[in-house]
Amino acid sequence: MFDWLTGIVEAGGYLGIAFLMLLENVFPPIPSEIIMPLGGYLSQTGELNPILTVIAGSIGTLAGTWLWYFAAQKLSRDRIYAFVEKHGWWLTLTTESLEKAEDKFKRHEDSAVFWGRMVPAIRTVISVPAGFANMPLMRFLVISLAGTAIWTSFLTGAGYILGTQYEKVSGWLNPVTNVILIAIVGLYVLRLIRGKGRR
Repeated sequence: MFDWLTGIVEAGGYLGIAFLMLLENVFPPIPSEIIMPLGGYLSQTGELNPILTVIAGSIGTLAGTWLWYFAAQKLSRDRIYAFVEKHGWWLTLTTESLEKAEDKFKRHEDSAVFWGRMVPAIRTVISVPAGFANMPLMRFLVISLAGTAIWTSFLTGAGYILGTQYEKVSGWLNPVTNVILIAIVGLYVLRLIRGKGRR
């Protein structure tokens, strides 16, 4: 996976970073923890500008975040719950877990969106309860952008600081990312077998 991500960033530059960060929010197994440090490394070598790299990553992330928010609003709470009730077994999701997530979100709306943008795995799904709760779009986007900008800046800075060391790190990142992807699939299968989506 790492080689594939590297190829897209090197070929597409800022557009490649924005595209991958959009995908990362739609399909979480694509990790921002690899995309943005790679952009930081290329900024350190002079191929990219660090500020434009952060902007590109933030725009891509915000686009993916908005898609989930929009989907949650349009599909409506009742339809989502009905879908989970029917298909929860293969989603390894229950209506009870959705209710708990909604309840927590309602109590900490703004902070949940802000800090959620900086937590792996939560980064994507935090948009769903925001859409359910009909959080004002502009407020949602502004708070999401604030959290996203901090996260992408941190990751880009890490890649920039690593500099030439990033090339050494990249040598083992590809097998590691493959292992992580396999682990995610394995965890899903395990949850499926254990019936996490059953009532």
